[in-house]
Amino acid sequence: MFFDHLFRKEIKGKVRWFLPFYLFTFLPLSAQQSDPVVMTVNGVPVTRSEFCYSYFKNNGNGQADRKSVEEYAQLYANYKLKVAAALDARLDTTTAFMQELAMYTGRQGGGAMMVNTDLMTEARRLYDRMRRRVGSQGLIRPAQIFLQLSTRASNREQQRIAQRADSIWRALQAGADFATLARRVSEDRQTAANGGEMGWMQPDQSFIEFEQAAYALQPGEYSRPVLAPDGYHIILMKERKQLEPFEVLKDDLVRSLQQQSVRQAIAGQGGKAVARQSTAPNPKYVTQEYHDGLLVYELTNREVWQRAETDEVGLRAWFDAHKKYYVSEGPHYRGAVCYTKTKTDMKAVKKLLKRLPFEQWDAALRSTFNREGDERVKMTIGVFKPGDNAVIDRQVFKHRDAVEQADAAYPFEAVYGKKLKRYPEGYNDVRAQVTADYQQMLEAEWVAALRSRYPIQINQEILKTVNQYQ
Repeated sequence: MFFDHLFRKEIKGKVRWFLPFYLFTFLPLSAQQSDPVVMTVNGVPVTRSEFCYSYFKNNGNGQADRKSVEEYAQLYANYKLKVAAALDARLDTTTAFMQELAMYTGRQGGGAMMVNTDLMTEARRLYDRMRRRVGSQGLIRPAQIFLQLSTRASNREQQRIAQRADSIWRALQAGADFATLARRVSEDRQTAANGGEMGWMQPDQSFIEFEQAAYALQPGEYSRPVLAPDGYHIILMKERKQLEPFEVLKDDLVRSLQQQSVRQAIAGQGGKAVARQSTAPNPKYVTQEYHDGLLVYELTNREVWQRAETDEVGLRAWFDAHKKYYVSEGPHYRGAVCYTKTKTDMKAVKKLLKRLPFEQWDAALRSTFNREGDERVKMTIGVFKPGDNAVIDRQVFKHRDAVEQADAAYPFEAVYGKKLKRYPEGYNDVRAQVTADYQQMLEAEWVAALRSRYPIQINQEILKTVNQYQ
């Protein structure tokens, strides 16, 4: 399951994260006659049993993007090339590596387990995918009052539910408490118990009708009843923010993976794969997997991930050479919509933003005005197009019919930023997408260089026999 992500990256260039092999099956030289060598990478043999284990584990009949034996052999060889490069770089002699490996070998039990490198790499993969999906829209924390509507409902039934939703909306306008109404009338019992709160959401997690309405709201605003395929939603926007850096979310992502029983899933899948082989794996090769995984993770981080994230010259050059792929048509506005409780705070916001680059606005506003639970400023920061934000629609794009729900606690409102003649103006406007594409290019160039540096021999006749051992 997890190692499959590495192979999708190699074939389609979509996933950046390396995930190490779970178990390897090596046989002594005396067994070579019954376990012939499928390939040799930099002089290191790969036996058929080792290759079969990995191949069948990651290419079950229900596996998406199932690969042929020939495709898989090339990708497996790429992984072995990275192991060879890491050993040549003597990464196995560093203090950090030896301490991590010693900690693992000192606590390893007899059963199959998902090791720390798997969890951390999967966490980084999830974060990377989340960052690309979130983009400039950011994250939202909505609450809802939901009235269910069957897809088989008659016109009369739909009209009845619509009238009920409208009456709830009018009650809110008259001053009714949203959380109280949600607990009382919302038909999504899970969120109703929490006053309608749904937790943090990112784009593409709900029906498009729901998301378009939700992302148009500012904190404290609520929508008119929104008809989605499952029924009517009245949405209250609790909070908005941009995605935090990986280091901030790392621990939460790892905990989430653990809570989802990823360890048990990996162990179970590994057991099924082993059962398909005629030779039981030696426990020492679990340690070998962890050993190699640490090495390749560190080297890939150096050669691809960190390089792409910090190589400003390279990112700019990549963007300039491929600019047409990132162009978004129509007017855009890069800036912030801010709400404050006092006029003094709004003046301070303006003064602060005036002397800072756009990339620092979010962090500066939060650290200056919203420390220790005292939220003096509510803001939405990003790049907006018409329809994204009612305030910007009205003040910037001059859409006079754009309506927002005012928050009496934050009566002062202002927009800061600039209207863009073209978007993106530079690579920082679409940095997440550019970084992902630049990483893909670096990965391809690195693998090509490794293939030139280290010899690979694949025994095609032995490779043809792999499918006989499923």
